[in-house]
Amino acid sequence: MVPGILVILLTMVGVNLTAINIIREKEIGTIEQINVTPVKKYHFILGKLLPFWLLGIFVLSIGLLIARLAYGIIPAGTFLTIYVFAALYLLAVLGLGLLVSTYAQTQQQAMLVSFFLMMIFILLGGLYTSIDSMPEWAKWITRFNPVSYFIEVMRMVILKGSTLGDISRHLLIMGGFALLFNSWAIISYRKRS
Repeated sequence: MVPGILVILLTMVGVNLTAINIIREKEIGTIEQINVTPVKKYHFILGKLLPFWLLGIFVLSIGLLIARLAYGIIPAGTFLTIYVFAALYLLAVLGLGLLVSTYAQTQQQAMLVSFFLMMIFILLGGLYTSIDSMPEWAKWITRFNPVSYFIEVMRMVILKGSTLGDISRHLLIMGGFALLFNSWAIISYRKRS
């Protein structure tokens, strides 16, 4: 349970905080000043993404430390494998949060949409219910759920000692999620006054 809860914690930090990020700029009126600067769209999105990416890595480190001290959980695999996948995973969920933020009009709308997505991700992520015991339609949905891949990777690394080679398929899929969500966020963000 502990590795899976760390994944949920990272997802909550990533999606919720970034979802309200651009919306906050819109509501307080600073987005207009940003829009008239010569900053390119992808630089703006990257600038919004990077602080939360660092915060997510920090939260993961604190969570692994608590898992070690409070529960005596020592990963059978390396921390490098966990952090490489977590870095890619954070890019994906932060991109999803920014994508929500580019479409939402108010902070309340962004928070509700991100909360809705979080519930689906958590319930169909394989933490509380085994994916193998789900009906076929739910198994198909979990293939489009980044949380399910990270929960599986955390269990593989912490319990089985899997290496980067063992999770290469998961890395490719998560890279696809990161590319899709961040590209979509950059394209959907419009610089307008």
